[in-house]
Amino acid sequence: MIRARSSATGCYPVAPMIRDLAAHEGPLPEYDVCIVGSGPAGTTVAVELADSGLRVAVLESGTQKTSARGDRLRRVDSVGITIKDYSRERVLGGASSTWAGLSSPLDPIDFERRPWLAAPGWPFARAELEPYYEAAAARYRFPPRSCFAPDGFARLRAKSPLQPAFERLDEKVFLARATPQHFGREHRAVYERELVDLWVDATVLRLEANGAGSHVDAVSVRTSNGRTERLRARSFVLACGGIENARLLLLSRAADGRALGNTNDQVGRWFMNHPKNYFGVLRLANPVEAAPYWFGCLHDGFAGYGGLRLTEDEQRRRRVLNSYVRFEPLFPWSDNRGVEAFILLVKRATFVLRSFTRTKAGEVIELRDYAETGDDSTLQNERKGIVGWLGVIGLVLINLHRVAQYVFFRLVKAVRPKIRRVRLRNFMEMEPRAEHRVTLAGERDEDGKELPRVTHAPTELDRRSLIELHTTLRAEFERTGLGRLEGELERAEPWPIDQDASHHLGATRMGNDPATSVVDADLKVHGVDNLFCAGGSVFPTSGCANPTFTIVALSIRLARHLRERSTHPKDEESR
Repeated sequence: MIRARSSATGCYPVAPMIRDLAAHEGPLPEYDVCIVGSGPAGTTVAVELADSGLRVAVLESGTQKTSARGDRLRRVDSVGITIKDYSRERVLGGASSTWAGLSSPLDPIDFERRPWLAAPGWPFARAELEPYYEAAAARYRFPPRSCFAPDGFARLRAKSPLQPAFERLDEKVFLARATPQHFGREHRAVYERELVDLWVDATVLRLEANGAGSHVDAVSVRTSNGRTERLRARSFVLACGGIENARLLLLSRAADGRALGNTNDQVGRWFMNHPKNYFGVLRLANPVEAAPYWFGCLHDGFAGYGGLRLTEDEQRRRRVLNSYVRFEPLFPWSDNRGVEAFILLVKRATFVLRSFTRTKAGEVIELRDYAETGDDSTLQNERKGIVGWLGVIGLVLINLHRVAQYVFFRLVKAVRPKIRRVRLRNFMEMEPRAEHRVTLAGERDEDGKELPRVTHAPTELDRRSLIELHTTLRAEFERTGLGRLEGELERAEPWPIDQDASHHLGATRMGNDPATSVVDADLKVHGVDNLFCAGGSVFPTSGCANPTFTIVALSIRLARHLRERSTHPKDEESR
């Protein structure tokens, strides 16, 4: 059914719900706001604007399910740390389609101007984001702030026989919903709203700006069947990921040949990640059977754990970064591919998982393998046909002894394995460096556009920061009688903390000075009056927390600004 929609800028015929651009016939409507990307950032902006009276279009390069074309468009050229393809999903919901849901707010020091960093910090303090964190929790299923307080998840600390009183370490809580948020599925209803459209199979090739590059008129969009369309809007929001936001700006050029927003050669620079990997083993002085707060557990609808980082005073004194470690107990079945495959099968059989958790309602369900938390391993995220799933089943059968051992200790609560050794999983904050950047590679995708090339690797400061944390951990473990830390990170060669965390940050960083940033505090691109960026690409620093909670908080804040801008357009234009 075709119906007329109205807004402040006119009336036009349009069909409701999700629309396939490849199958569309006729001219495209004009919009007040065009959002590129349907991941957490783009979906949040769309949901927040749904009742604003503004006509909103969301453009998704993929479709409602993964596709061969979408997978091909994920390609990226990596120099240094290798970027995983499945961290750049082209599908409704974006990266949330593979996300495990882990989150935590950024810390106060993350917003500070730290003199030992080469670039300025955030243009506002963490207090600015507090109401938006609360809104993200209330409307997008993130943990409420109370869960991160001492009487929240951390109250489980009292259930542990491990009660160290650390002096130079802070504990930081990380939480995920038992069922992670999938923004494409959970907020699908927003596309039934009168003034919100989702266009799938709509790959944006470039932004079309006026001659001076100061105003974007339209986006050029291509479909899987080779059609190219032009969609016009009053304002545009790039929300297509920490790498793709920068790539699109670099692909979009003004009349003088410069990329949009790149007057000061800042687009793509200051790229960051959270390099991660295992290193170090804590040999406990006294073996334990359980320590749910430290080792991870499921309780009250959340999976979570407590991590360890240097206190902020120690970070300032040592002029280091905000890295952290988490504990992972070592069991006889740890790192067994068959166990990981079995856990994957259970997760996909959601009725089995729900039945199990329902029988454990109100209990503290301790983690028995790190794969239970949904870490983004290749086995869990690679595309699988019939042959692939048969391979998963084969892994279970080949490793049946270890799988049976895992299942026994998972189901039989009366018998618990003794935990004597605990390995450290390390997560690094990366310093923002201008030479860490997104550029355009020579190779092109099937639409003829240059692939992104991402260049980044741990720096001397990054490494020293984690080494300082390990040195302090060793001393604090011994002082408190917790145990002995094995492994000397300062002697490790090559550097072992080198895996992509899929947290792509900083390539269109936020700041007050256009000489060191791409967007201002309102996330508007410097020098372009109607173009905004949303997502991890705007982070000036990364902290150590998983970024999606903050991405959604920032997106709520951006939507509020877009509402105000539409109400007082003349005031905005005069700024």
